[in-house]
Amino acid sequence: MAKTSRHWADEIAEKIIREKGEKELYTCASGITPSGTVHIGNFREIISVDLVVRALRSRGKKVRFIYSWDDYDVFRKVPENMPNKEELNRYLRFPITMVPDPWDRDSSYARHHEVDVESSLPDLGIEPEFLYQTERYRSSRYAEGIKTALEKRELLKSILDKFRDDEHKIQGEWWPVSIFCEKCNRDQTEIEGWDGEWSISYHCTACGHKETLDLRHAKGVKLFWRVDWPMRWAYEKVDFEPAGKDHHSQGGSFDTSRLVSKEVYNTDAPVSFRYDFIGIKGKGGKMSSSKGELVDLQTLRRVYTPELVRYLFAGTRPNTEFTISFDLDVIKIYEDYDKTERIAFQLESPKNEESYLKERRIYELSQIAGMPEHIPYQVPFRHLCNLIQIADGDIDKTIAGLPDVKNEQIGRLKERCLCAKNWLSEDAPEDFRFKLRTGGESAVLSELECGAVKNLRDTVIAHLEDYTDDKLCAEAIYQAAEQSGVEGKVLFRAAYQALIGKDQGPRLAAFLRVVGKNRLLSILSAY
Repeated sequence: MAKTSRHWADEIAEKIIREKGEKELYTCASGITPSGTVHIGNFREIISVDLVVRALRSRGKKVRFIYSWDDYDVFRKVPENMPNKEELNRYLRFPITMVPDPWDRDSSYARHHEVDVESSLPDLGIEPEFLYQTERYRSSRYAEGIKTALEKRELLKSILDKFRDDEHKIQGEWWPVSIFCEKCNRDQTEIEGWDGEWSISYHCTACGHKETLDLRHAKGVKLFWRVDWPMRWAYEKVDFEPAGKDHHSQGGSFDTSRLVSKEVYNTDAPVSFRYDFIGIKGKGGKMSSSKGELVDLQTLRRVYTPELVRYLFAGTRPNTEFTISFDLDVIKIYEDYDKTERIAFQLESPKNEESYLKERRIYELSQIAGMPEHIPYQVPFRHLCNLIQIADGDIDKTIAGLPDVKNEQIGRLKERCLCAKNWLSEDAPEDFRFKLRTGGESAVLSELECGAVKNLRDTVIAHLEDYTDDKLCAEAIYQAAEQSGVEGKVLFRAAYQALIGKDQGPRLAAFLRVVGKNRLLSILSAY
């Protein structure tokens, strides 16, 4: 492999190879319960795995990237941001996959949230193999793993109790499985017995139904989480799977699952790391699907291009907490990305060779399909926002006004324009937005201000083509103010009011030169 900086994904890839040895195929895993909107905090795990997968593949390794939808988990609570809550409440204690879609779009509540993610990931260059745990459990694919857990339930009990104080240790008879009632579909069942082979009996406390099931054909038997997770590690031969800091806390689910994996399923736990939570700027704490306080992938993509979304995560170590911003920080994030891009293409000098290698590797991992052959067209996000508003939101017109855009650059440039337009319409501060007045429309100005605007029109704008840069134009604007007998700030305010109906706006000299002489003269014709 070519010389690169040791990005954190490369460090993990090397650790996987070192700890798991040379293998024909490495399996990297991720997954989540689609109990509500899958938010950007959940996405952190998906893209973290994708970055490690890419690092392994860059070392010539064959990798299987699996993503498990734990859609056979119990529907415990209706999230705050869901429609038709009263209807959804009727399905509490059902498997999530059997809860109807309140939007009437997909086959189930679970499938709705799955589709939202699955349809968004290819746009970001992420294409895992999706595994649906409902299908896998209901087809009795895990029958052997369930039987093993039943056989070793006393060992499992001791492992789980190892991390509990006396007050919370398991009391009395305990089973490592739950059963969804075949009649009412709820998990409010109690196990009556197991024959030591394949038959397990239960009764339902909700509807009174009783039944004996054959594990080899049963559809409703499911392992508890801290047994289910390591069972699937063994079944799928997982080499790497990260987890959030709640799972990685001392005595948390990863600690117990590691022991279960080794002592019950005779398999070493996968290489892992802890990733931190993501916040939304201006709100404390982690995002929560159940509380409805979240940002999903579609919302993020509305403002950030695919490469920028990847950059947010590729440029941040997973154990670092950070916030997703939709305010003026968006401009800074785009500026940082553009700088990384220029360094990667050696169009801007970094501090040293190590800095160059680091920025290039971050940039590589931020791309959808590897390094582009040529640098994409760069236009600062702040300036682009001004151009789009000057073009009245017309993206094609905005691009047509940019110099030296090559055909191969148009695709990404349109994407950036669309993100800028979306940000302006829904997230940008009010004082950042503007709309040019139409020709002949006038502002309410004093006689002195009207005179200053006329003088600006006749002495500067009428000869705008004479000013070859912003500095010369700015000097002419101040001269026009002096000639009009007003301070520069008075002329600026009057000009902005006359042009966009606000007291301030983009830097005036640059603004005038971009809007253009003819349009400006038309707008100011009423004075």
